[in-house]
Amino acid sequence: MQQHPSPLVGRHGEVEDVAEALRTTGGATGGTTAGATGRTAGAEARTLLVTGGAGTGKTAVVEQARQVVVQEGGRVLRFGWESGEDPAGGTAALTDAVCGVLAKVHDGRLPARIAAVRREQARATGPGGEVALLSTLGEVLADAAREVPFALILDNTERMPARTASALGLLLRTFRPAGVPVVMAGRPMSSGHVTAAQLPAAADRVLELPPLSSAEVGELVVRRLGRPVEPDLVTAVLAALGPLAGSPAAVLSVLASLEERGGLLELDGQVCLTVPEDGLRLRADAAELGRLCWPDGSPDAGTVAAAAVLAALVDRTEVRLEDLHRAQSPDGPLEAVGRTVERLVADRVVTVGEDGRITFAVPALAAALRTLPARAEVRSLHAAITRLVTDRLGATAAGTRRPRLAGHVAAAGATLDDTLAVPLLLAAAGSSVRFNQAWAVRSYHSVLRHLPPHDPRTPGVLHESAGLSLGHSDHIGVLALAEPLLACLDVPHRDDRGDRDDRGEREGRGDRDGLEWVTRACALSALHEHRSPYAEDADPRYRAALERVPVGGELAALGGRYGIGPSVPMTPGPGSAAKESSSSTGPGSGSGSVPSAAEVWLVAAAVGSGAEFERARQDMPTDALGEAALDRLRNAAAYGDLAGALEAVLGEQRYVAAGESTAVRYHSMVRDYLTGDWDSALSCARRIETRGRSGGAAGVGQLARALAAEIQLMRGELGRASEWLDLIPDSVCHPLVARARLGVRYWSGQGDGASADEALEAARHDVRRARGSGLLAGLDRVLLRMLSITVRGDSPEATRRTLEELEALYEEAASPMTYEAVLVARGMVHGDADSALAAYRLVRRRVDLPLSVDCCQCLTEVGDDPQSWLDEAMRSGHVLGMGRPVRSLLGAAARRRNVSIPRRRAARAGLNDREVRLIGMVSDGSTNRQIAARLACSEKTVEQRLSRLFQRTGCRSRVELAAAWLDGSLARQGLVPGH
Repeated sequence: MQQHPSPLVGRHGEVEDVAEALRTTGGATGGTTAGATGRTAGAEARTLLVTGGAGTGKTAVVEQARQVVVQEGGRVLRFGWESGEDPAGGTAALTDAVCGVLAKVHDGRLPARIAAVRREQARATGPGGEVALLSTLGEVLADAAREVPFALILDNTERMPARTASALGLLLRTFRPAGVPVVMAGRPMSSGHVTAAQLPAAADRVLELPPLSSAEVGELVVRRLGRPVEPDLVTAVLAALGPLAGSPAAVLSVLASLEERGGLLELDGQVCLTVPEDGLRLRADAAELGRLCWPDGSPDAGTVAAAAVLAALVDRTEVRLEDLHRAQSPDGPLEAVGRTVERLVADRVVTVGEDGRITFAVPALAAALRTLPARAEVRSLHAAITRLVTDRLGATAAGTRRPRLAGHVAAAGATLDDTLAVPLLLAAAGSSVRFNQAWAVRSYHSVLRHLPPHDPRTPGVLHESAGLSLGHSDHIGVLALAEPLLACLDVPHRDDRGDRDDRGEREGRGDRDGLEWVTRACALSALHEHRSPYAEDADPRYRAALERVPVGGELAALGGRYGIGPSVPMTPGPGSAAKESSSSTGPGSGSGSVPSAAEVWLVAAAVGSGAEFERARQDMPTDALGEAALDRLRNAAAYGDLAGALEAVLGEQRYVAAGESTAVRYHSMVRDYLTGDWDSALSCARRIETRGRSGGAAGVGQLARALAAEIQLMRGELGRASEWLDLIPDSVCHPLVARARLGVRYWSGQGDGASADEALEAARHDVRRARGSGLLAGLDRVLLRMLSITVRGDSPEATRRTLEELEALYEEAASPMTYEAVLVARGMVHGDADSALAAYRLVRRRVDLPLSVDCCQCLTEVGDDPQSWLDEAMRSGHVLGMGRPVRSLLGAAARRRNVSIPRRRAARAGLNDREVRLIGMVSDGSTNRQIAARLACSEKTVEQRLSRLFQRTGCRSRVELAAAWLDGSLARQGLVPGH
């Protein structure tokens, strides 16, 4: 029989099994005879039960199989058991369904069959009448199938009334209609359900649909959206569905919900999430939620409403069974919620951990339930849980002994009095800071909503909260302190009010220093999230606060030099460390993560001239940073990598590089770009873009957009590169943006003379703008690209002018990366092979794979061994996935030097186990003799195998082969199976 590819993901075999069962029509030649087994000799028709969990696609599989059989000319009829008039079902309902099937068989004998059925139905009231009726039903169905062969399908058997299921089971077991295959579909039922006992026993075979695998879920998502998807989208869907992750219906429900909310965005050729990953939910339809998430598929409205209350209750904080069962009133709201939990646990909708914590098994269900109207006031429930403890222990003792109550206080909001909330929250923060700092931060944030700005405790709470958040790279948490900070800065403190006694002056000074430190922490966190306080949509009050805290204002202005917001003048200079107060690092936890004034100035100076950088370096303490750290700082500055620059200056002890801030993600993107993992770099760019949009800040990550455009440009994807650049406002003048713009403008015009001149002129304008903003770091790569264009365009005057400008930039900036660019430029213009080779060695040491390709291309032009340099350039280009812009340059160089471009195999077959083992022994340092002894072959055979490996991998020596194995290059080329 012809195989039909199924459009259902992961169900091809199951569809074919059902179709095969439906094809077995007309297998018997005689009527049905009741006997010990109830089977007719020679009957081939099958009874198949398709079963599986909620949403696994039982109906879809049966329907697809029906279409396959119908297309082949078969006849498949639906057994409409739902149309029976009697809601209790039974033999009468089954008889009506059989008559409905007979009415669809048009062979002229319908009246006789219906009359026989109704006549027997009328006599079925006496003893044995029901058995006789079932026998007649089997006979008329078999008679109809002999004339017009057909198969029967019936769906949703779990909803079939018990009496109908019992009658159908007896019909199929004892009076099976010969020649009529029957396919049933329904979810598994509990052992006490009549359907669960009757219908499986009547089936020749039970086909259980397994959950989809993770890979199949990804394929389903791609098919449903019709476009490639970001892997994080599939991961988020799987996490949101929990035990329902393998349910196609649940996956489709989440995707439908995302589309309804506008939570999907096509970016860079892939569909991405624009909502937080923990915000995915099923469609907020009570009937659909019940069908997917409850075992019987039909919870009553009261159960769903109670579940919605519980979902809202556990959303804001941790809820345990003891919280609900502590209520003394059996009719109170908490006790009612407790009874709801017991029902939901029995339905496996809710789970209770060993510690009593209540959670929903499917996070997407809880998120969907929270969108439904809840019948109870959830805040009052949180307040009731809190009072049950505070009435017995008191507020302070309750917060100390049960710090998780702080979550209930926060969720209760204004329903709890400040005199109860404040001491409980402060005690909970102090108690939980030792074992769960996230709880402490939430407690501090909550208490700030109850404390007035003039309360003497407010500055200390602000400082502690900011310190704890910075210690865990929770920059969003620090930014949440901006509003209470601004309110607190507007309040005159004790020393400002004229309290001149020593103690009051010390305390007032401490308050002011603490608030200044928090202001700087907020500025630092804003930069980490690529949010500039000087942007047009920024809160003007925050800008005013920064003007009152000059050191914080300089830190905020640092963003303009790293592509974050508009460029703002910075005024620090020699002696800037003296501007900082004696307690500028701030007392308490987390203080060291905020850079000092001198460190801020050094990070800012790294993007400017060498003289400026030296002045800033002199302002630092002696031997504060080594040469390696200073080089890392200037390298990071060239890419606008703020996180990398701060890490170089603050060091590992002070800078916490964890977290998911935009700056940390961009730092990973830059690292992936330089090391050649461009797929990961593009994925970082997409995550930065969607994270910015989900946070309501569509302008973040301008340099991530530029670097993504650069990657797509070098891969030959000019359309996608242009899409990334179109997201960047024209006002952004960072060198990284200018470099990508130049490449796209030039290659979009196919490199002809007019387009090259226009691209070069626009690039010169961008260079002047960057210089005017004091951005010198990274301009060397713009000028190097301009030089490459003028050299190819045979423009001696333009080449000379650009080279002079590049050398002048080196004299002014004196950075290691600018020196590398000058060496490459001298190799390109003057044919200086020594300079090009020196540049290549420096670039390899710094790890910059894209620039090393440029060096190899230059050495192909001017070096003594053009073939080897061309081979290396092609190998690196293959790792990067470089497209037409790079391949055309390498091809032109190969033609000029009369060398051949190495051909890669059309099919990149992976290395076999023997070859992988051989590479492993080479990497271990084994000699050919040792390898020959271990492989039981001759040394000559080892040499031959190594020669073939060199050809396949593009490596020129054992050292290069070992290096490519150890650094993952072979895996990235797809040569290593399983990687």
